[in-house]
Amino acid sequence: MATRQSVDEFLQRCEDVIRYAKEQYTEAQKQEHYNDTEYTKAQQMIEEANNELAHLALSCNAQQREQLHRMRLQLQQLQNEMVLLDH
Repeated sequence: MATRQSVDEFLQRCEDVIRYAKEQYTEAQKQEHYNDTEYTKAQQMIEEANNELAHLALSCNAQQREQLHRMRLQLQQLQNEMVLLDH
């Protein structure tokens, strides 16, 4: 069973990943991908967070799974936006 603290810490890390990825997305829109390394790093961080989220969800209660599901939706939305910009 995942502890409340472990879930809260994970959700905070996800928020940090989202903030970083949004910054990279905004920069990529302005610069037309002159910063590909950081952009790719942000995409990898989102993917890693998604993978960790799936693993953590296996040991969560219903309320925690709901929190993780909402976070997964945010991560996936941002990931999709980044892929669409990365053409």
